[in-house]
Amino acid sequence: MEHVDAVVVGSGFGGAVAACRLAEAGLSVVVLERGRAYAPGEFPRGPAQLGRAFWDPAEGLYGMFDIWSFSGCDSVVSSGLGGGSLVYANVMLRKDEDWFVHEQALPGGGYESWPVTRADLEPHYDAVERMIGVSPYPLTSPGFDDTLKTLAMRDAAAELGLDWRLPPLAVSFAPSPGAQPSQGAPLAAAAYGNLHGVPRRTCRLCGECDLGCNDGAKNSLDHTYLSAARHHGADLRTLHEVRRIGPRVGGGYDVQYVEHMPREDEAGEDGDGPPRRTGPHTISCDRLVLAAGTYGTSYLLLKNRAAFPGLSATIGSRFCGNGDMLAFLLRATDRSRTRPIRASRGPVITSAIRLDDGADGRGAYIEDGGYPEFVDYLVEGADMRPGRVARFLLRRMGNILTHDTNLSAEFADLIGRGELSGTSLPLLGMGRDVPDGRLRLRDGRLDVDWTAESSEDYYERLRSIMRRIGDVLGAEYADSPPWWRRRVMTVHPLGGAPMGRHPGEGVCDPYGEVFGFPGLYVADGAALPGPVGANPSLTIAALADRMSTRILESRTSLATPLAGVGAVMVGAAGVESVGVESVGVESVGVESVELPAVPPIEVGTEAVPMGAETVSMGTEAVSGGRPFAAGRADEPSVFEGRTSLWFVEEMRGLLTLVPPGGAARRSGAGGRPMAFRITITIDDIDRFLTEPEHEARAEGWIEADLCGGRRPIAGGSFNLFVPGETAGQRRMCYRLRFWDADGRPRTLAGHKEILPGAPTRLWLDTSTLHARLLEGHVEEDGDDDAAVVAAGTLRILPSDLVRMLTTFRTAGPDGTGAVTRFCRFFLGELWEVYGPG
Repeated sequence: MEHVDAVVVGSGFGGAVAACRLAEAGLSVVVLERGRAYAPGEFPRGPAQLGRAFWDPAEGLYGMFDIWSFSGCDSVVSSGLGGGSLVYANVMLRKDEDWFVHEQALPGGGYESWPVTRADLEPHYDAVERMIGVSPYPLTSPGFDDTLKTLAMRDAAAELGLDWRLPPLAVSFAPSPGAQPSQGAPLAAAAYGNLHGVPRRTCRLCGECDLGCNDGAKNSLDHTYLSAARHHGADLRTLHEVRRIGPRVGGGYDVQYVEHMPREDEAGEDGDGPPRRTGPHTISCDRLVLAAGTYGTSYLLLKNRAAFPGLSATIGSRFCGNGDMLAFLLRATDRSRTRPIRASRGPVITSAIRLDDGADGRGAYIEDGGYPEFVDYLVEGADMRPGRVARFLLRRMGNILTHDTNLSAEFADLIGRGELSGTSLPLLGMGRDVPDGRLRLRDGRLDVDWTAESSEDYYERLRSIMRRIGDVLGAEYADSPPWWRRRVMTVHPLGGAPMGRHPGEGVCDPYGEVFGFPGLYVADGAALPGPVGANPSLTIAALADRMSTRILESRTSLATPLAGVGAVMVGAAGVESVGVESVGVESVGVESVELPAVPPIEVGTEAVPMGAETVSMGTEAVSGGRPFAAGRADEPSVFEGRTSLWFVEEMRGLLTLVPPGGAARRSGAGGRPMAFRITITIDDIDRFLTEPEHEARAEGWIEADLCGGRRPIAGGSFNLFVPGETAGQRRMCYRLRFWDADGRPRTLAGHKEILPGAPTRLWLDTSTLHARLLEGHVEEDGDDDAAVVAAGTLRILPSDLVRMLTTFRTAGPDGTGAVTRFCRFFLGELWEVYGPG
C-alpha cells in the first residue's frame, strides 16, 4: 500500500495552505481533490459548457458547481483544484476582534464559543495575505475610477452615515507589486512557478469571478498555494474522491478513494453514458488533514463514525450559513433620470459597508454584487414586457402599409436601452447569524436541520438597511426568490466539526486536531464554531496556517495505538490481497529468499489470514483477504464486472548529465542518484492481457537532486512485454512525466531489455532499467527529437523485489483468478524468451 507522511483531502483554503506548508517542510504530501484542474481559458462559458459545469458524478457531471437543497436552506459550493477559490468573489476580510465571542448563549440552548482570538490569528492572517497577494480595488486609478457600482455604494453609505470601505481582494490589478494598475496586462510569474503553465493577465473588470477567471487575474489557490505546494514536491491528484477513512492499527490513517474517469476527457466521447471510476484504492498516512469543505468533511466523519469510537458528540453541530443573504436593487434613479450602475463592470465585489453590531452583537457586512456581462442580455430578455412587443408589432404593420422597409428603429426599440440591467445592483449580505443548525445523515445522505427562524432579527435588520440603501439610490428593493419562502441560500456553509476547548464543546481542539485521534485534523469551514461574519476564506486559511505551524513544531512519530481503537480497517467490498507464502529466486542467479506468510489482520475479534477466500464482516461476506467495510449498494465499482490489479515497484540508480548536443551515456563517472516509487495499476486485467500494448497506469514519485528532490509524477504509463526491435525480444517500458522544482516539464523514459539467451540472464534483464531524462512532457514517438538531460541505469534490488511481491492487490470479482492470469502471462512471456528451443 502506498504510504506518505500526510494526505490532504480537498484543496480549498484549508487544504491548499496545509499542503503547501507541510510540503515546504519536507513532508511527503498527497492531495486528493475530487474535482478537475482548470487553467485560465478552460472555465466554462458557452451554453453547452455551462450545462455540464455541475458536480454529480452519478449522472456523468464533473463540473465546478455543487448545488445542495436541504429541508431548511439551499447552498452552492465548489469542486475543483483550488476549491471555493475558483468561484468565490475574492474578498479577504479578517474576522472582527469582537466577533471572537466566548460562551454567547444561543436561543435554543448551548452557546457559541471561539477557543482562539484575533491575536492568535494575526500573524497567520499576515502570512496568508502575503502569499495570496491582496489589494483593495484601485478606485482612484485611471481606468478604474469610473466603476459606477462602487461609486453608488460609496454615495449611499455617505448619505446614511454608514462605514464604507474597499476590502482587500485576491485579484491582480497591476502586473507586479507596486506597479500602476492596468487592465489585461501580462502578470509577472511567481518564483515557485505555476502548475498550469499558462500565462496570466491582470483584471479586465469582466465580472466573471464567480464562473472562474479565464484571465488568471484572480489569485486563486491553484495559482498560489497549490503551485507552491507542487513546487515543493506535493502530489496533487485531481478527480480523486475520498469515500472512507479510518485509523490504522499502530497509528496513522487509511484513506480509501476512487478515481473518476469522465467520458468527455477521451477522444470521441461526448460525456454521455454511465459513470466510470477506478478503485477503490487505499493510501495510508501518518497525518490526515480533512479539508473537503463543510459538507464534505462533515459527511466523511459522519459516514465513518463507527471507525472513530469516542468521537465527540458535537459532530454535526454549530452549522450556520455565515448570515448570507442576496437581494436586488432595481431601476436606480437620480432625481428624474435613470442612474447608471453597470453591475457587470468590475470584479464581482469591490466595496463593503460594515454595519454596527447592534444590541445583540450580531453585526454584518453589505457588499456590492456583480455578474458577467452576458447576464445583462438575460435580464433584458426577461424584462421584454408585452407593451414593447405590441409596440413593435404595431409599428411593423404600419411599415407594411407605408412601404417603409427600414426596420432598424423598430428593432432598437424592441431590444430596449438596457435600463433594467444598467441601473440595477445585487447586494450581498453576510454576518453573525445563529449557529444552531445540525448536519446529520438521513438514509445515508447528508442533510441539514436548520432554518432562518432563530436568526430572524438579524435578517430583518439586514434587509431593512438594504432597503434604505435602495431608497438613497432611488431603486426598488427585491428579495431573492428563495427568501419568498424564508429559505436561506448560502455560499458559506460553516460548522459540523467545530473546534472547542474539550470534547464536550467541540470535535477538534483550537489547532484543528480531532480530540482522541492524534494526527487527524479538520482544516476547513467545518471546524468553525460559529459564523465568521465577514467573508470566511481568509479566516479558514489563517486557521490552517496556524494548524500547520503546530504540526511542524511537534513533528514526532504518530505510530502509537489510538486509545479505544481496535483493529478497524476501512475500504470497500471486493478488494483482495495476494498472500505470498515463499518466493524462490535461486534460478535467476540470486540467493534464495524466503518470505514468511503475511500475518493475519484482525477484524473485530476474528483473525483472518491474508489470501482467504472470504472474510466474514457482520452479516455480509466480502471476497478477498484484506478486510474492508462493505460499500453502499449505490456505489458500484467503476468497471462493473471488471477486475483491477495493482502493485508497487521501487528502483534506484545513477544518471549522468548529458551536455547540450552531446551523446547520452548509460553510465560513467559523475553519476547523480535517482530513484522512483510507483504504483502500477491495471484497471481491467482482461483488457490488459488481450491488448498488444499491455499498458497500465503509473503513479507515485521520482526523487533526484538534479530535479530538485522528490517530485510527484503528473502522468505515467507502464507497458509490459511489448515487442522489441529484434525477433524474440521483449521490452518493459516506463514513461513518467513530472515537473522539476523549477517548474520545468520532464519525462523519465526507460525500458528493460528482455533478450533471448541463457536463463541466468533473467534477473539482470528484468531488474535493469535503461533510462533517459528528457526535456518536456514527451510522448513515445517524440523520444528521438527530445533533448536529453541525463541518462543511466536504475535497478531493483532483491530486497525491493521481496517488498514488491507483497504489494499485489486486486479489486473486483475473482481477484485470485486475476492474479493467476497475470502470473501465467508474465511467466509465459519469460518462458518464450528464455526457455529451451
